[in-house]
Amino acid sequence: MTRLAALKVPAVAEFDAPYFLTCPGIGKITTDYKKNQNIFCQGETADSVCYILSGRIKLTVLSEQGKEAVVGLLEPGQFLGEGCLNGHPLRTVTTTAMEDCTIVTISKSVMLAHLRDEPAFAEFFVAYLLSRNNRIEEDLIDQLFNSSEKRLARLLLILAHYGEGGASHPIDIDISQEMLAEMIGTTRSRVSFFMNKFRKLGFVSYDGHIQVHRSLLDAAFNEKPHLQRGM
Repeated sequence: MTRLAALKVPAVAEFDAPYFLTCPGIGKITTDYKKNQNIFCQGETADSVCYILSGRIKLTVLSEQGKEAVVGLLEPGQFLGEGCLNGHPLRTVTTTAMEDCTIVTISKSVMLAHLRDEPAFAEFFVAYLLSRNNRIEEDLIDQLFNSSEKRLARLLLILAHYGEGGASHPIDIDISQEMLAEMIGTTRSRVSFFMNKFRKLGFVSYDGHIQVHRSLLDAAFNEKPHLQRGM
């Protein structure tokens, strides 16, 4: 982790995707989802792509042994289910609203037609996929080479939208320590230990939601030793 831009998917193109994707037409449906409602489930037929207009989405995977893991969070301006465009016949994850959401669902055939016939949209979508791929690579590097404490710090900064200015940012969705633990590959007790440590160091505070302070960003990026003490 060497720069703040790594924490957030950057603007991919000067293209009004919400306007374009919500224009009336066959094969496009805009739907409101309540908190904890599934958009689609692992194993279902993959025949459409979804675009998030508002709200945040949790991605989970269920193993053959029945163990569930949180593998990602998506925000407004991001797509889900795009694997169907690459020939995946079934959904590989379950997508669940973490808060009230509005989603545009575009059928696979319409999405492919847009990519073929609308150069501006095609450029936007390719740039989005490249940006998403970069983020996945960063997440993998983070998982392989960083301690669980630094992975938690990075996740908190991502959830708090650091990079948008300001000295303090709230994580404005309900997220449990158990979910944080699943996302960084550690135990809930370790997350609890690190969160208490971050609070004592002034990196985070609690005011209804977790409040993430700039000092956590400085510590994570400047490799300050107190992020590692107590490991």
